[in-house]
Amino acid sequence: MDRRKFCKTTLAASVAASMPVLTACGEKAPLATEAEASIRAVSLDGAEIELTKAMVRELGEAMAGPVILSGHPDYEGSRKIWNGMHDKRPALIARCLTSADVAQAVNFARDHGLLTAVRGGGHSWPGKSICDDGIVVDLSHMTNVEVDTDNKIGMTAGGALLGHLDDATLAQGLVTTAGVVSHTGVGGYTTGGGFGRLNRKYGLTIDNLLGAEIVTADGQVRYISAEQEPDLFWAIRGGGGNFGAVTRFDFQLHDFDRNIYSGMIVWPVEQAREVLEFYAGWQG
Repeated sequence: MDRRKFCKTTLAASVAASMPVLTACGEKAPLATEAEASIRAVSLDGAEIELTKAMVRELGEAMAGPVILSGHPDYEGSRKIWNGMHDKRPALIARCLTSADVAQAVNFARDHGLLTAVRGGGHSWPGKSICDDGIVVDLSHMTNVEVDTDNKIGMTAGGALLGHLDDATLAQGLVTTAGVVSHTGVGGYTTGGGFGRLNRKYGLTIDNLLGAEIVTADGQVRYISAEQEPDLFWAIRGGGGNFGAVTRFDFQLHDFDRNIYSGMIVWPVEQAREVLEFYAGWQG
C-alpha cells in the first residue's frame, strides 16, 4: 500500500458506524447536515459566539464522517473520555474518517476562532481531548494499522490504540516500543515521548518514529520526517500535541520472539537487608 494514501482508507465498520441514525419517532437524529438553528459555542478566549445554521451545515457537508450535535444517540458516548472527572459537553463533535476530514474540522475551528480539542484515544488524564462548547476533532474511528513486513514499518492511524498497534504487529512477528496499557491512544502516547517495556532494547517510541502525517493549524496535510520538515518532526517527537493533529504514524518495527520468561523472584524476609543493599549498589 502507498503509505501516503494510507489514511484515505477506512474500515467498513467505521463507515457503517458513522451513518445517520433514526430516532424512535422516525425523525433524523441531530447531525450538522440537518441543523435547523444556530448553535451557541465559545471562542479560544472564552467569549460566547454563535455558529449559524449555514456554517454548521457547511461543515457537515464537507466531511466524509458525521458531525454530531447534542441530542444525537452517539453524542453522550462520544463526549466521554477515560478520565470520567471531565464531564464536558462540546458544541460539535467532528467524527473524522480521513486526514481530509481532520483538515476540514481544523479549518472550520480556525476560521471561526472556535475552542478546539483533538481526541485520539481519549486517554488524556487532564482532559485535553474534550472541551465545553467548542469542537472536538475526533480521530477515534481512525484506527487502521497496516504492516509493511518487507520494510518492517507499522503505519498507524492517528486514532488507533496501543492495542491495535500491538495486535497488528505481533501477528507478523514484529514489534516496536509501546506502553503497558492497551487502551492508551497511540497519538498522545507517541507525541509525549513513549516509554514502555521494550525501551531498553529499542529506545523510546519516538526513537522508532520514521515519519508522520500531520494536519497543522493552517489546515495543510503534511508528511514530515527527518528529511521533510525536520523541525516539525523534531517538535512532535516528545513535544506533545501542540503542533497539529497527527493522522498517521510510521514506526520502525523489529523482529520479536514471543517466547518470554517472566515471574517473581522472592527472598526470605530475613535476607531483606542483604538484598536491598545489593540492589542499591547494583543500580548505582
